[in-house]
Amino acid sequence: MAALPSFSLFRNCAATTARAFVAVRASNHSFTRLLLPLQPRRSFCCINATNSEEAAAKAAAVDADSGAPTIFDKIIAKEIPASIVYEDDKVLAFRDINPQAPVHVLVIPKFRDGLTQLGKAEPRQVEILGQLLYAAKIVAEKEGIVDGFRVVINNGPDACQSVYHLHLHVLGGRQLTWPPG
Repeated sequence: MAALPSFSLFRNCAATTARAFVAVRASNHSFTRLLLPLQPRRSFCCINATNSEEAAAKAAAVDADSGAPTIFDKIIAKEIPASIVYEDDKVLAFRDINPQAPVHVLVIPKFRDGLTQLGKAEPRQVEILGQLLYAAKIVAEKEGIVDGFRVVINNGPDACQSVYHLHLHVLGGRQLTWPPG
């Protein structure tokens, strides 16, 4: 009977050590090279952000043309709060909730009108496309980055587009490197 408690204690200690190892491993990839030099450098359960973004983009593409309301439609309808930077009768610009630069603002058309991605733009949508770019310039002025900013449009799952309501990312406020992505 005395062996059971020590076995249980050993099992709990091993599980705790394994969890701690995974936590340290996730934050420091060179840790395993130092700790276990004879082990292969393969991660046990590491999923990086890029793979998550790619998976989300592929999942979103499945319903891209369903016509269902997007999160942007809900922001336009004021069902979801957003930090609005600029708004007129056709365009809305608001801060990204996951900024990739000190200034990261999304610019969207208020009426989707089938404009889910740039690659599906039609001649009838030329005016709104121009208004989106002009709104990006106004946002850059308001944010004090007019002398250095980038406008990005992700088109389709291979570009990690995750919301199928055309939108422009206005990025700036730091040195932007090249090539992007």
